[in-house]
Amino acid sequence: MSATTLRPPIFLIGNYRSGTTITQKLIGLHSNIVTWYEPRTLWLYADPGRRCDEFAETDATDKVIRYVRGQFLEFQLQNGNRQIMENTPSNIMRVPYVYKIFPEATYLYISRNPFSCISSMELKWQRAKTWKGLLRTISNTPVKQLPYYTHDFINQMLAKKIMRKKYTPIYGPRYNGIDEDLKVHGKLTVIARQWARGNQKAREDLAKIGNGRVLSIRYEDLITDPEPVLRRIYDHCGLACYDSIVRTAKEMVDPGRQEKWLRLDPRELRAIIPEIRDEMEASGYTIPPSLK
Repeated sequence: MSATTLRPPIFLIGNYRSGTTITQKLIGLHSNIVTWYEPRTLWLYADPGRRCDEFAETDATDKVIRYVRGQFLEFQLQNGNRQIMENTPSNIMRVPYVYKIFPEATYLYISRNPFSCISSMELKWQRAKTWKGLLRTISNTPVKQLPYYTHDFINQMLAKKIMRKKYTPIYGPRYNGIDEDLKVHGKLTVIARQWARGNQKAREDLAKIGNGRVLSIRYEDLITDPEPVLRRIYDHCGLACYDSIVRTAKEMVDPGRQEKWLRLDPRELRAIIPEIRDEMEASGYTIPPSLK
């Protein structure tokens, strides 16, 4: 392989707050891997003003493909020509778009219990984006597209710092219709739909890629017993999983984060079960006895 050839990337597809960050860090323990953390605006190059995150295969025009692949190659060369392991949670809404740009890539899919995701997302909805986060966002953004992202940042600052609202205007995957839902539904309902619609779309779209191309894992399995899951991930990615990597991974994993959703009102959680029941069943999750 030439030093200027783009190595097939590894894409981690997973909803917001589903364990994508820790999973990416664990894969990044391998010396041949460089991780790229959420270059969100790069994926929006096709249409930065779109009010939802749903991009289709047709959005991946030749111009978009050249630009995105060019940015990946540049990042690869800037980081020792290592293979890129990328994670952008909003890509759960645009798997066909990503696949059209990178048909040669390796794909991973991670899911997490919806109640844990919803609880964690509800807390994130309460936090405005930081200046550090903004700088990270715009670092990969073409100058002409900056107004789209600074506008959202200013709106967040106004809502949280000036108007003292409990929630920011938007957080997480923007499914088609989320702006209308926010006008008539409570936050937990919208967050439940973010989980259900995002997971369903990613699960169904990834299934179309073909047998053996996608490895699906559960966050709960990874943190409860990391070694076998990590070895499966490394094998799927064609990476050697050394014992030293496993030891380090076990030190990084915190298994004591599964019951934080109990902080939420059970009555409010029961009310959103119709929003998530079908996707829970499809993903192999069950409703806790306390919420039945």
